[in-house]
Amino acid sequence: MTMPSLTADCQFCSVISKTNGEDPIGSANPCEGWMVMELPLPWTEERFHSDPLLLPIHDLFHDLYDRGIQVAPMAIASDREYSQPGLAHVFHYRRPTHAFAQFERQTFLLPPTQIFPLLKALLSEPENLHRFLPYEQPTDSIRDIMVCTHGNIDIACARFGQPIYAQLRKAYAAQSHEPLRVWRCSHFGGHQFAPTLVDFPTGQVWGHLEPHVLESLIYQNCPVTELRPFYRGWSALGQYAQIAEREIWMQRGWDWLHYRKSGQVLAQDPDHEDGDADWAEVRLEFESPDRRTRGAYEARVEVCGSVITAHNSGDDPILVKQYRVSSLVQVA
Repeated sequence: MTMPSLTADCQFCSVISKTNGEDPIGSANPCEGWMVMELPLPWTEERFHSDPLLLPIHDLFHDLYDRGIQVAPMAIASDREYSQPGLAHVFHYRRPTHAFAQFERQTFLLPPTQIFPLLKALLSEPENLHRFLPYEQPTDSIRDIMVCTHGNIDIACARFGQPIYAQLRKAYAAQSHEPLRVWRCSHFGGHQFAPTLVDFPTGQVWGHLEPHVLESLIYQNCPVTELRPFYRGWSALGQYAQIAEREIWMQRGWDWLHYRKSGQVLAQDPDHEDGDADWAEVRLEFESPDRRTRGAYEARVEVCGSVITAHNSGDDPILVKQYRVSSLVQVA
């Protein structure tokens, strides 16, 4: 196979983004939960509109989106070690109703024809959920890394995501001291930050990944500040709260991951649409794992410049705002 030339590489959205120094923070799509399904490849638009297994799933999530229900769908590819013939995994990562550090997970292993009925039961028909109890798996402490390699959506994800997936799968999943799985997954937003991944159960999103940072990301054995350029944000928070949360994390270190957290926007630039504001004031509340320490931070997030990027490979470049935390105060 012929590798793309440097000229061809420059057409990838992620190359444009990274070359121009686009900060990925604040780009994790905020959601109430994630629905991760083991679905057969290829994940093409044509198959999602015609395959009798995929079409109802596709239509269900479009309906949820139209109704403003923020549950993020994700497909994962079968794996020779993790999968079982004739059965499919479904992971439901659910946001607790209170402040939290990790999404709550339910795991099901069932025939593929039962995925759509299970999704309906989980998302809109709880009275039918008892039918799927025989398929539910015991709660465990497995960490799941989902790496986007979905080249049918944007070629950058395959070009740059596949090598990162292969390295994580071979060098880390097989040797980690904790239960760890690494999966190939479908698009979850942010092609321009490829290679990109989601780390569950925390729901943290990473991008612009490089091979040399993987050990730190997996083993958490370096100063967290070394990972600052690669952090897209925590998917439990909105854009501006994600930016503030990174700043707090950089100050408090790895222990911050275990703190229960919640965030809200207190005030925002009224002259621009959400997602394009010039400033926002946010509050993040936190609680230690032993519940003995509680507090809050208030931060002001402001535009600090702009960079040229591209949202999709082959698109014309566009100018996007960049943000910084201009004020961060622990208020409680």
